[in-house]
Amino acid sequence: MTEKPQTVVIPKEQAVFWLDKNGWWRNAAGKFRKKKIIDYFHKSIGRDENGYFLIHDKGEKWEKIYFPYEDTALFVFDIREDKQENGDMVLILNTGGKIPLVPENLWIQNDSLYITWENEKIKFAERALIKISKFITEGENGRLAIKTGGRFRVISEK
Repeated sequence: MTEKPQTVVIPKEQAVFWLDKNGWWRNAAGKFRKKKIIDYFHKSIGRDENGYFLIHDKGEKWEKIYFPYEDTALFVFDIREDKQENGDMVLILNTGGKIPLVPENLWIQNDSLYITWENEKIKFAERALIKISKFITEGENGRLAIKTGGRFRVISEK
């Protein structure tokens, strides 16, 4: 029978890295630069009743590191039009997860675009904003709207 490795929990106050408001990992030396490490960190994000954490395999033990973040821990990093779903858009998250674009769940706050999915606040990163911008137009009363599926939907502001 294989023994389950010990899990060491590190509270966010002791984490030596954080996620900034734009979705970049940082530490005291600045922004992370190595793509392999950045991707590993994003794909290792989990959440439980105590908040967001990274899980890291240290061989004989696991580290569960809760980390601070400036705005949210979840970001839309890319957008793809899913030809199998009548051209609906699929949002690719920093974790590697995929969710559908539900226009009614979009909102703007402090000039940033967000979507709510399963009670999670997810922010659009710069690249995703550039990609979605071709679907956004000015709607009634100068408010922004998104055109998908041949329909315009006003994006709410908070």
